[in-house]
Amino acid sequence: QVQLVESGGGLVQAGGSLRLSCAASGRTFSNYGMGWFRQAPGKEREFVAAISRSGGSTRYADSVKGRFTISRDNVKNTVYLQMNSLQPEDTAVYYCAGRLTLSVGVAVGVNGYSLWGQGTQVTVSS
Repeated sequence: QVQLVESGGGLVQAGGSLRLSCAASGRTFSNYGMGWFRQAPGKEREFVAAISRSGGSTRYADSVKGRFTISRDNVKNTVYLQMNSLQPEDTAVYYCAGRLTLSVGVAVGVNGYSLWGQGTQVTVSS
């Protein structure tokens, strides 16, 4: 069973950057499609970005397209979320998620993922 641990969150000023990392335990990381989601206080968890098993396909929420980049390193068993031009509305707890799949595609729905990390707080001040 793969376990996910996020890191890299913190406090940043508007316009700044952060890189989140999600380290996965286990030997089967390359069998998992991965995603990043976020949840702000009082709001539902929402899709941010997803990447296929090989890293060949990615998808982004419209709100982060052009500012965030998802990537993965299947040797290091890690998925990343590079966040640039951060805005106060990006403030949320960010969650890494994984789904065991044979598909080469990506999934954008919360229900498509069975593994979740504990979350890391990202706070963007204005």
